[in-house]
Amino acid sequence: IMPSLVGSEMCIRDRSRTVGQLFIIALTAITIFPFVWSILLSSHNRETIFSSKVPLYWGTYFIENYKILVELTPFWQGMYNSLVISVLGTATSLIFCSMAGYAFALQTFRMKKALFAIMIATMMVPPVVSLVPYYLTIKFFGLLNTHTAVWLPFTATPVGIFLVRQYVKRTIPYTLVESAKLDGASQIDIFFKIILPLLKPALATLGIIQFVFFWNNFLSPLVVLAEQDKLVLPLILRSLQNHPNAPWGAVMVGTTLAFFPVLLVYFFFSRRIISGLTSGAVKG
Repeated sequence: IMPSLVGSEMCIRDRSRTVGQLFIIALTAITIFPFVWSILLSSHNRETIFSSKVPLYWGTYFIENYKILVELTPFWQGMYNSLVISVLGTATSLIFCSMAGYAFALQTFRMKKALFAIMIATMMVPPVVSLVPYYLTIKFFGLLNTHTAVWLPFTATPVGIFLVRQYVKRTIPYTLVESAKLDGASQIDIFFKIILPLLKPALATLGIIQFVFFWNNFLSPLVVLAEQDKLVLPLILRSLQNHPNAPWGAVMVGTTLAFFPVLLVYFFFSRRIISGLTSGAVKG
C-alpha cells in the first residue's frame, strides 16, 4: 500500500509542476507578444498594418520605414536625449534614495515617523495633480526647456526610498552600524564603505524601475520642453503620429529601436541583483 501511495503523491506533484510550468509559459507568451508584434509591424507599410488580416510575419518595408522615421523626426537626437536624462536621473536617484532609505531605517532623528508617514502619503497623490505646481517650480528656478527639469525633480522618489528602507531593515542589523561607530568610523564612512556595498540587490531593482520611468516619461517633457533638439523619444514618436496619414510602420520602427536600451539596462542590473544576493549569502 505504501509504495502505491508514494507513487500517487509523486504523480500529483509532477502534474502540479507541469500545470505551473504551462501557466508560466502562457503568461510569458502573453507578455512577450506585444513586443514581437511591434517588431513585425515595423516591417510592414500602412496598408498592410490596417488590412483585415493580422500581419504575423516579417515584411519587406523595414528599411523604408526607417528612412521615413529619420527623415520626419530627429530620432537619434531624441535617443541621445533620453539616454542622458535616464542615466543622470537613475544615478542620482540611487544616491538620494539609498541615503534617505538608510536614514529612515537605522538612524534616529526628530519627527522620523511623521516624515516617513508624510512621504508614504505622497505616493497616493496622482501625478496629474502636481503638474501645475511642478511647472511653476521649474519656471521659478529658470529650468524651462532644459533636461535638468525632466530628471532632477524625480530623483528622490517615495517608492525608491521605501524600497531601500525596507531592504535595510530586513537585511542589515543595527549592530553593524554600532560596531563601526565603536571603531571610530564617521557616518559618511559607515554609509559609503559598509552600507552601500550591501545594498546592491535593492539598488539594482531600483535602478531598473527608475531607468524605465525616465525612459518612458512623457508628461513632464511635454510640459517643460519646447525646442526640437531637446525632445525625448516618447515626444518624438508621438509627434510622428500627428502627420497626415501617419506612417505607423515608421512609428513601429522607432518603438522597436527604443526597446533595446531598456533591455540592456535590465540585463545589466539583473546580473547585479543575482551577484549581490550570492555575495551577501552567509555560509553555514
